[in-house]
Amino acid sequence: MNDTTELVPTASTQIAPTPNADDLPRRLADFATFADALDYAATGRRGLNFHDARGNLVRAYTYAELREDALASARRLIARGIAPGDRVAMIAETGPEFAALFCGAIYAGAWPVPLPLPTSFGGKESYIDQIAVQMASAEPKLLFYPEEIAGMAIAAAERQPGCEGLAWQDFAAADAPEADLPALDPEAICFLQYSSGSTRFPHGVAVTHRALLDNLAGHSHGMRVVETDRCISWLPWYHDMGLVGCLLSPIANQVSADYLKTEHFARRPLAWLDLISRNTGTTLSYSPTFGYDICSRRISSQSSVSERFDLSRWRVAGNGADMIRPDVMQNFVDAFADAGFKASAFLPSYGLAEATLAVTIMPPGEGIRVELVEEERLSGTPRDLSRPARYRAIVNCGRPVRGMAVEIRGEDGHALGDHRIGKVWCKGDSIMHSYYRDPEATADCLVAGWLDTGDMGYMADGYLFIVGRAKDMIIINGKNHWPQDIEWAVEQLPGFHQGDIAAFAVETDNGEEVPAVLVHCRVSDPEERRKLHEEIREKVRSITGMNCVVELVPPRTLPRTSSGKLSRAKAKKLYLEGEIAPLKLAA
Repeated sequence: MNDTTELVPTASTQIAPTPNADDLPRRLADFATFADALDYAATGRRGLNFHDARGNLVRAYTYAELREDALASARRLIARGIAPGDRVAMIAETGPEFAALFCGAIYAGAWPVPLPLPTSFGGKESYIDQIAVQMASAEPKLLFYPEEIAGMAIAAAERQPGCEGLAWQDFAAADAPEADLPALDPEAICFLQYSSGSTRFPHGVAVTHRALLDNLAGHSHGMRVVETDRCISWLPWYHDMGLVGCLLSPIANQVSADYLKTEHFARRPLAWLDLISRNTGTTLSYSPTFGYDICSRRISSQSSVSERFDLSRWRVAGNGADMIRPDVMQNFVDAFADAGFKASAFLPSYGLAEATLAVTIMPPGEGIRVELVEEERLSGTPRDLSRPARYRAIVNCGRPVRGMAVEIRGEDGHALGDHRIGKVWCKGDSIMHSYYRDPEATADCLVAGWLDTGDMGYMADGYLFIVGRAKDMIIINGKNHWPQDIEWAVEQLPGFHQGDIAAFAVETDNGEEVPAVLVHCRVSDPEERRKLHEEIREKVRSITGMNCVVELVPPRTLPRTSSGKLSRAKAKKLYLEGEIAPLKLAA
């Protein structure tokens, strides 16, 4: 076999990465259970590759090694009394330890429950509260954690009756006596996924083996995976796109993968592009909009991107997990075209944990396509002919993946025709089994096999266009205002970046609702702050036609989800509770 399509090992490590091509015939996730998928992948030479903060390869981990370690983990779990259906929580740090534990729990018939790592958003107590609340929902018997966060993990485990906290290093050192592994049922739960926004009332999405494999097959067919493809990712493994799309999918589709830890990407985002540049195969790599935004802002106009990067083999530059910004995508193209990046590589998609992951994917090579939609169509109000028409660019999120049906429904529950905005519903074998231990919430969103996604959008010629989250909509005087429209408008003012603004509705003293806008302010002079405050107020008035509450807040004040997205709901809660303190303005 002539295999030239692999990452070149760095001089500092001389570790050979797992190859792209292999003699093993590729099967696109056509397995009954995820354990079957790993069993098959382990007969080849591909695997997972872990890199340090500078992108140097520190561990090549073949699927054969992963399977061996996972089976040992399964035997250790059984020796500790873990039975099929028991939940096993684990802090999802990107590395071979978590991968082996996650797969080991599956082999043992238990349900792995990935939990987030601490982030820079919020303090120690906030993190303990977050994972403790998720564990209270999942009721795990064990919580595995890396030794570096032992104090916080143990504190969270102590709040959950019957849950033992254990460092995975200690677990790996324990004996793994022989044990009979259970026969796995394709209809059984494979894992529980908590969404990145889960806080006070978390919803554990229960995903069966059948749903997982169906979705992994659907999006691998949708991306048209080829022999030379290689996955490169910095996405966290506690988020559905990182876990399902960038860990479980490479295993089930026998694709070699390379990883940077999320915190390393946050410090050195261009290391992601360096890693892609060193791949001599073709690259599959996904990011939310903000990842592309950070990279393009790190490149100055004087930088010679063609000398540092080679992005010409980036075949699928996936985009999902939040609203796709065509202006940000264009900025990325402008910044990296000289390095060989092609706009046609962009692959917008739409999905959610309740559908396992992927619902729609743009066909490869079609790139980002937008439609300009009048504000009145988005707000659901008649056109005001006294004002100039305003438009928003809505991104095409592609066609339903194999086996998935998508409908747009009106308030009466009936399907709408093309270009009619309504609720997005989907149906297929990938849809979740349920919200764990929450039959009422399950019944609210699952109706006759159809999932109410909670998102608003429309269809056109078989393609899905997402408008926004129904729960985020600001409704004032009977008119709908999308918060991202307000946020994006303010971002156009000098000095602002994506994620600097949070918009939501608040109630004034006289009982009326008005838009409120919290804005990160980097201006220290009180008089300049006052001018900026008025400039923002006028900008929002031009969008909404009404006065609004504008609060300037210190940088890094606005809360994020564990996957790095702005949390409008939490920002509103903290603001109303007085925990976000606005900056003072000049009198």
